[in-house]
Amino acid sequence: MATTYESTRDRGLTRLLEIVRALPEGERPWCSGVALAAGTASGPLAEESFGWAVRYAAYDERADRGVELPRERWLPVRRDTLFDLASLTKLCTTIVALRAVEHGLIALDGRVAAYAPECTAAAEHGITVRQLLTHTSGLIPELPLYEEDGVQRRWARLAAEPPVTPPGTARRYSDLNFLLLQRVLERTAGRGLDRLVQETVTGPLGMADTRFRPPASWLPRIAATEDQRRPWGKADRGMLRGVVHDENAWALGGVAGHAGLFATAGDLAVLCRALLAGGGPMLSPASTELMLSAPGLGFEVDQPWFMGELAGRGAAGHTGFTGTSLVVDRARGVYLVLLATTVHPRRRPGDSAPRAAAATALARAVG
Repeated sequence: MATTYESTRDRGLTRLLEIVRALPEGERPWCSGVALAAGTASGPLAEESFGWAVRYAAYDERADRGVELPRERWLPVRRDTLFDLASLTKLCTTIVALRAVEHGLIALDGRVAAYAPECTAAAEHGITVRQLLTHTSGLIPELPLYEEDGVQRRWARLAAEPPVTPPGTARRYSDLNFLLLQRVLERTAGRGLDRLVQETVTGPLGMADTRFRPPASWLPRIAATEDQRRPWGKADRGMLRGVVHDENAWALGGVAGHAGLFATAGDLAVLCRALLAGGGPMLSPASTELMLSAPGLGFEVDQPWFMGELAGRGAAGHTGFTGTSLVVDRARGVYLVLLATTVHPRRRPGDSAPRAAAATALARAVG
């Protein structure tokens, strides 16, 4: 039986590597480059990188293809390459929120306006912290905050935005939920979200390569994202590297509850192993159980569209617009991190089939 198990696992991991290795290949690859980290609570099963962290100088709209840099300026993805995590940032914001609940600073069913009274629409409609975390606040998916003049006006527009359905009656995924949650956390703690993430998540876990607003000295290790221009982008910023891709996070200074973190796949593997082990030293086992169990707080639960066959036994995770994804499957005791650059050189319609295929390969490897 041991030989059969090892053979099945090895074949499954080989298949996983084949799938991920192919993602940056071909005439129109799924991504420019990708980093993979898969493992269990006790350690890694596979940590590999493929493709290019930097390949394109721009995007040629007329030719509908990327303008490649000279070949000698292409930079490969390495194990220490940092990626813009996009919405995987929400997972760290969620952990900070659950820690605040444990410390009695906020309550899950407490009203947002009790902690951040400037959120006038939330006050009028009685939106709660739990509704933010479960995307049941009734808020629309996003607002063009980047169109407002100045950070104060951007926050004021968010604070005045009313829900379009009664809070608690329907689920609608919204970045605005995690921006309001950021406001709650910063008001109750008296310091910025970047510090709270460092104190709660990255510091205790030793995730030294994870942070908002990475310094200039990190730039050689950071993967490029998009040649961000209208009409496909929402702002005219050119080729981005080392600054947050999300336009609203950028407009708010690079620290936002929904986006803004940069990290390596190895650092996220550390986070996954902590979650598989019960959440320490970030959270108590009870808080971790609540966060990762259906319907999920901040985390999505059992979503085959990106979790493949890992879904179905309570797997929890998330995706990010730039090409990132993370899955923690406590039933099987495994995790899968894929950090890719699907927006380099420009964004395209979403396609999570490769994420699901990689997750299925891991599920079949471990049984």
